[in-house]
Amino acid sequence: MKIGYARVSTQDQSLDVQLDALEKAGCEKIYQEKMSGMKDDRPQLHDLLKYAREGDVLVVYKLDRLGRSTKRLIELSDELQERGVELVSIRDSIDTTTAVGKAMFRMLAVLSEMERDLISERTRAGLESARARGRSGGRPKKDKKEIEKALKLYDTEQYTVKEIEEMTSVSKATLYREIRKRKGKEKIV
Repeated sequence: MKIGYARVSTQDQSLDVQLDALEKAGCEKIYQEKMSGMKDDRPQLHDLLKYAREGDVLVVYKLDRLGRSTKRLIELSDELQERGVELVSIRDSIDTTTAVGKAMFRMLAVLSEMERDLISERTRAGLESARARGRSGGRPKKDKKEIEKALKLYDTEQYTVKEIEEMTSVSKATLYREIRKRKGKEKIV
């Protein structure tokens, strides 16, 4: 039996491309989930591995859908091999039913991990370069005067939080965070 596994990292990403490819590949059962590949605790993958039997073929769209590290991919491959379950990766053209497919699987896993490491290094270098030029990432900080004004309005108990938001452009979350900070300082004193 061909069993498919589809995964995306975030809730707002779509599984459609993977599901279409898995159905086209002839998968009779497809497990799907939306969570990071860095997490080892993926319930649908766990259920798939429990369900798979000797002679079954696990089909994925790409290897990185199974795991993000070479170590994890090789562990999964070894587990599948021990249980007599083959692995097919559609986009990577890997089929572990052949010796060449097994070798390619291991080489591509190494190259995938190296690519992620390089992207990470480039990102860190870019952030360091930006910091050296005086730029920092993240949201711009709210104007302290606006926050102080919002806190004073809040203290008067004459305005709703929504009205304070409109008058100062300080969000409800920021206002409540500043109120908690202020209460925390009062306890210390």
